Order: sequence, then structure tokens, then C-alpha cells
Amino acid sequence: MIKPDYKYKEITESIIGASMKVHSALGNGFQEVIYQRALQIEMEDSGIKFRREFEMPIYYKGKEIGLRRVDFFVEDKIMVELKAIIQLENVHLAQAKNYLEAYNIQVGLLINFGSISLQFKRLENQKFILSNNQVNQ
Repeated sequence: MIKPDYKYKEITESIIGASMKVHSALGNGFQEVIYQRALQIEMEDSGIKFRREFEMPIYYKGKEIGLRRVDFFVEDKIMVELKAIIQLENVHLAQAKNYLEAYNIQVGLLINFGSISLQFKRLENQKFILSNNQVNQ
């Protein structure tokens, strides 16, 4: 359950709800790309604004050092990483947290469609740095 004081609570709940619909319809056992395509349809139907396979810069000490694609970048605020594996492990959580820090994104979701029940983890970047654009919003 998402705590009421979580940043972007309504958006993350909508993403998780859309993911639950996909998992309920498809179950487990498909490749990640199948869930990604289905989640795209579900989020479009729900009116959630996102970019799929969005190429984002990776930063080190405030300097861009490369690019990587995030599965979904929702509402220009939330990184969503998908997995289709039997069980989420600590390494997957660490990887998603590292992505948040490297992208300098405050909130992320790690969603696993590969288990019998949908698994999801909400992540918050403790090293998040507000840019000038974010301060003025």
C-alpha cells in the first residue's frame, strides 16, 4: 500500500492499478516487452501521460556521461522499470535505485510481472537534486 504522504502518490497508484489490470489479464510467463506493450495500452486508456522506451541522460557528479532507455517515464516525474522474472531480488532493487540516482529522478517504480502475483516496489531517490526548472514549477 502507498503511504498517504508519498510524493506523486496519485500517479504511482494509477500506474500500479494499470499494472494490476495487465497482470490480471495476462498472468505471468510472457517476455517483458509483452507486458510493456500491454501496460502502454492500459495507461493510454487511463489517461496517464508517459513516454515509453524514453532515452534519458545518465549523470555523474552533475555531468552527463551517457544515455540509457527507461521503460516508462510517466508525467515527466516517475521512472517505471519493468521486469518479467520469477522473483524480484535485491540486485534488481539496487539497480532501479541506481537508475534513479543516475537520472536524478525523485520517484520510481519497479514492477515485476513474472511472479504469480504482481510485485511492485516504490523507490525514492535520497540523493535527488532539484534543478532550476523544478524549483520554479
